[in-house]
Amino acid sequence: QEQLVESGGGLVQAGGSLRLSCATSGRTFRRYSMGWFRQAPGKEREFVAAIGWGEGSTYYADSVKGRFTISRNNAKNTVHLQMNSLKPADTAVYYCATGTDFDSWGQGTQVTVSS
Repeated sequence: QEQLVESGGGLVQAGGSLRLSCATSGRTFRRYSMGWFRQAPGKEREFVAAIGWGEGSTYYADSVKGRFTISRNNAKNTVHLQMNSLKPADTAVYYCATGTDFDSWGQGTQVTVSS
């Protein structure tokens, strides 16, 4: 399995921005899509965004479309999530994932958006 390490989380006021990063070992980086998911307290983990391994097609949850941008750097085996216009509802632990069925996960990074 791929090793994933997220970073970039923190506390930000509503309307602010954060950029999350996910570093990988690179073993399978170019073979699978990369995704970001999040889990808020008391809620199930939900899909946020994904990017394909080839042409880099991107997919977003409706709740973040137009505010978040996923990108990948194949040379550095990293994937990023630029989050703008953050809302308190975006508060969650954010995870990056990859693999055949997103079966490799990082440990997550906390994002807290204050009102």
